[in-house]
Amino acid sequence: MPADFISNLYVFVLAGFVGFELIKRVSPLLHTPLMSLTNALDAIVVVAAIIITGRQGTPLTTTLGAIAIAASFSNMVGGFLITDRMVRMFKSGGAKRP
Repeated sequence: MPADFISNLYVFVLAGFVGFELIKRVSPLLHTPLMSLTNALDAIVVVAAIIITGRQGTPLTTTLGAIAIAASFSNMVGGFLITDRMVRMFKSGGAKRP
């Protein structure tokens, strides 16, 4: 195995572990702003995956890029739907009658 692959795999596993530990400790009050931030980050990941897929690389990179596009896009859309639902829960339903 090439050294670049091993180092990239190491960074990927470490980032996954650190991300999981950070998200696990987030207060429920911060969940909606954090969800909005992760939706923005997912949009960046979709653009990066499109660039990777569009390169004339190996079939493996094209396949992995297509999987990354699908996973990031579905996560982004689902996150926006959930965030919208949570924001609607906090909006008032107008003036209440006594």
